Parts: sequence; C-alpha cells; structure tokens
Amino acid sequence: MSGTGVKVVQLFVALSLLIVLHEGGHFFFAKLFKTRVEKFYLFFDFLFPFSGLLNFSLFKKKKGDTEYGIGWFPLGGYVKISGMVDESMDKEQMALPPQPWEYRSKKPWQRLFIMLGGIIVNTLVAVVIYMIVFSVYGEEYLPVQNAKYGIMVDSLGKSIGLHNGDMITAIDGKPVVRFEKIVPSIVLDEGKTLQVVRDGQNINIDIKAGTVHAIINGEKGTFIVPRFPAIVDDVAKGTEAARMGLTHGDSIVAVNNIPVRFFDEFDSIKKSLVGMPISVTVIRDNKETTLNGTVPADKTLGFHQVFDMDRFFKMDKIKYSVFTAIPKGFTFTYEQFTNYLRQFRLIFTSKEIKASESVGGIITFGKIFPAEFDMEKFLMLTAFISVILAFMNLLPIPGLDGGYVIFLLFEMISGRKVSEKVMERATTVGLVLLLTLMVYANGLDIFRLFKH
Repeated sequence: MSGTGVKVVQLFVALSLLIVLHEGGHFFFAKLFKTRVEKFYLFFDFLFPFSGLLNFSLFKKKKGDTEYGIGWFPLGGYVKISGMVDESMDKEQMALPPQPWEYRSKKPWQRLFIMLGGIIVNTLVAVVIYMIVFSVYGEEYLPVQNAKYGIMVDSLGKSIGLHNGDMITAIDGKPVVRFEKIVPSIVLDEGKTLQVVRDGQNINIDIKAGTVHAIINGEKGTFIVPRFPAIVDDVAKGTEAARMGLTHGDSIVAVNNIPVRFFDEFDSIKKSLVGMPISVTVIRDNKETTLNGTVPADKTLGFHQVFDMDRFFKMDKIKYSVFTAIPKGFTFTYEQFTNYLRQFRLIFTSKEIKASESVGGIITFGKIFPAEFDMEKFLMLTAFISVILAFMNLLPIPGLDGGYVIFLLFEMISGRKVSEKVMERATTVGLVLLLTLMVYANGLDIFRLFKH
C-alpha cells in the first residue's frame, strides 16, 4: 500500500471510531434518562444538511426502538433522539404532544447531559488513549541544555539573526525546558524575543514581524532543528554521492580541504560549488578517505544525513506505571485542549495568522498521519483528533452540541424554555453555516493541492 493509502486508512479508522464513540456518548445519556433513540448512524444517510435529500443507507438494522446504520455521506454521524430538534428536522414529530420518552419531556439538567454526552466521551477517550500511550511507551524529550551542538537554522532563522550553533535558552525571558516546545511557544505565545547563548555570550534576538506567519506556512523550511554532526545515512542509487563512493556511516570531516564538523557547514560549502568539483574527506573504519565528484545543478549529492536523536543526545525518558499514567492522561489532555484553544483564538486575534492559510478539511486531517504505520503515533494522533472533536462540538453554533447547550443554559438560568420554532430556525441557520464552513475548509484543501 502506498504512503497515501496508509494515511487514508488511518484517517478513516480514527474518524470512524471517534464518531461512533461521540454519538455513543449521546446515546448513553439518552438511554440513562429513558429517552428513546430512533437512529444511531455512522455517517449521514442523507445529503447533509438537507435531511430530505438522497435518503439511503449502506447498512441498517433495527434493534428495539433504535435503527443502527451506516450512511453514504462520509462526514460525521448522528443519533436521532425522539422529541428533539436536530439535523433530521423532523417537524411532524415535533407537532405532536410531548411523550414521556421524548427528549423535550426530560428535565433541563438531563437534557444538558444528553447534549454534552459526545463531548464528555471524546474527552475521556483522549484521556484513556494518552494513559495507555504513556504507560506503554513512556515519554521522551530532548532537554534544551542537552542539545549540545546548539541549533541548525534555515534561511528564516538566519533572517531574524539566529546563527547555526546558537543555544536557545528562553523566549520572552521565560526559560525553555524542552527543545520541541521552542517553535510551538513562539507561535502560540507570539514570542517577541529569543534569548540565546552564542560563543559563551548571552544575546537577545528580536523575532521580526512575519516570522510566525512564515513558520506556520513553511515558507522557508524547518526554521530550527538540533544541530547534528555531518554523518552520512542513506545514499540514493544513481546519484553523484553513489558515484563518488559515499556510504552509510561515513563521517564527513572536510570539503575541498576545508574542515567541517556539522552538516550545515558541509551544506553551505557544497551549495557554493554548483557545477564545480568537490572533494569530500570522510572517516570510514577509522581511516581517512577522500572522495571526488561534481556538485549537480540542483545542489544535492543524493544522500541523507544521520538524524538520530538517541545517538547524539542524552534524552530524558520518563516511565509511567499504570497508576502514574492516569493523572498524566488527564493533565496532557487538558494541555492539548488549551493549546488547541490558543491556536483557534489566534485565527481571530493574530495579524500573522490567516484563516485561509490555517483552516483545513479532511485532506488536512489526513496529512497529519505518517506514511508508515506506527502504533504510538496513530494513538497519539487519534487522541488529538478526539480533543479537536470535543472542542469543535463545544462551539456555540446551533446544530452543534454547544449550540444546544447555550439554549439549555438559558432555560436553566431564566426558567423559560426556548420555543421549538426558535430552535428550528436557529438549527437551520446553524446547519447552513456548518455546511458553508465545511465547503470552505475542504475547498481550501483542494485549492492547496492544485497550488502545489
């Protein structure tokens, strides 16, 4: 299976599981409060949000009062709860007198739990998955002080004044502990200055306007990564590197008799020799060997560098027992939720983040999965998507769970129930808004595919 196929399968499995569990949360609380559930569907059996168009199922089976099925429209899912204004827009049922088994006959606090059921389950699913991951795999990270060679920067990093070999110690005066937190902190906190150590001196680097925008859109490259020694990993067949005789494990120590130690030093000299001869001195089996070739027009010789964190750096590894993983699951879920909230807020408050560049649809979701299946990464991404689903459903938009929650809170505070006519109109507007957002987000994905 191709890398794209692996991504698609992972996305389909993760979303299908999370949708079923989300709707299962509504189902659980509905049944708990003796409310009839007429339908439980993975995907929609109509052209969302038009409940009367293209009504058919790929599979359905009735058990008790509930019809369980799989719809043909593969975005989302739903449970149809008796006596509730929802995406099914069943106005005939709502015109009849309320029945004891209907949603509208239940107490406000019971209806609140029914509506929050999906969000509660999505949150708990994330907590449980994180607990499992931390108890099985533990946690590993690179402390900033252990990135002993400093950083390697791309053209964006250089444009704000960073140098290869700098050691970043703080952002806006706040110490950074984990290396992988540096870039997220710059983006989420919209950092203004970096504190670095260069040649033993403490230096302040101003983060120029436009840097966050460039980081998010990958306009320059990788911005910063840990600096690595110049050691050859894989060599592609038929390339100049292969013709020169470079091989896995070669340690590059000089280029055209100029001593080098790190890959960025090698890369800088190589790029200045396009179309010219190049001699690469390497250490192989404890012996020095010089290999000769010519730098191609595309500036690449055709090999990858060794990028092995465990080999070069002392990583901090935290092991969790089943019991210590429980609080970690809760705290990490909270951290992911708040981070996503901060990302969402930046779309509306930041001058450098545009919705047209940051919002994405189903293709964007698919791209976050790796091209090769890795159970730990799959579980972590599934948990993160579960957090996103909980957050998005909490938004106060009619048609989403959060919209119903707003009406219920109004009823509980004021003692006045929102009329069903108002609920119907608000739900219609909300569903149209959701459809518009869905078309917009997925349209952006398609535009980006053609753009690149």
